[in-house]
Amino acid sequence: MLYSEAATAIVHIVAYDISANPLFHCSFLNLYNMRRANNGDKDLIIDILTQSFESNQSVNYIVTQDDKRIQRIRALMDYSFEVCSLFGEVFISEDNKACALIVYPDKKKTSLKSILLDVKLIMKCVGVKNIKKALDREALIKKIQPKETMTYLWFIGVGLADQNNGLGSAMLQAIIEHSNKNNRPIYLETSTVRNLPWYSKFGFEVYSEQDLSYRLYFLKRELKK
Repeated sequence: MLYSEAATAIVHIVAYDISANPLFHCSFLNLYNMRRANNGDKDLIIDILTQSFESNQSVNYIVTQDDKRIQRIRALMDYSFEVCSLFGEVFISEDNKACALIVYPDKKKTSLKSILLDVKLIMKCVGVKNIKKALDREALIKKIQPKETMTYLWFIGVGLADQNNGLGSAMLQAIIEHSNKNNRPIYLETSTVRNLPWYSKFGFEVYSEQDLSYRLYFLKRELKK
């Protein structure tokens, strides 16, 4: 289905943590628990991710830039929550301060619900004028990303009031441990250069770079034997 792919392109490139702080204590990570989110957590997760990605280049590349921009970003996060609930997992920390959305590409399939979600995203977030941009970028990403079973990290974020306290690091470590248990490497993309050293501390490596209207970095973390 053409537009299932177009909508995927919108959320395919923004795995980005603005709370990154490498000065965290290992024992803190061991105590930091996450749980699977439910529909009751949806509004809070949308709030956290909208705050975290409001100025993100990748998000704003696709979102229509008008006086409804924030509402459009919220629509993108709503869409992402629903897609990850269908084809992946949504996690929130036990203290409700950090969250992560992951998808398993091998589990994705087109359905009536996914089509309706795509149409809603076009109307409330992307706009008709940005469809071609989304499709072109999706084609680029699909060409570069390897075809293997993986955990795809779409979003990871921390609320504004709780950033720079190591919460993003703790959440990422929890996602890594969860992915290792499922025997899946982790893949993501980011347009935020300052986050590259942070991801590197967790074992991620850049495997490709591409120029759009910004620099897009493709990262992976292999399974640790």
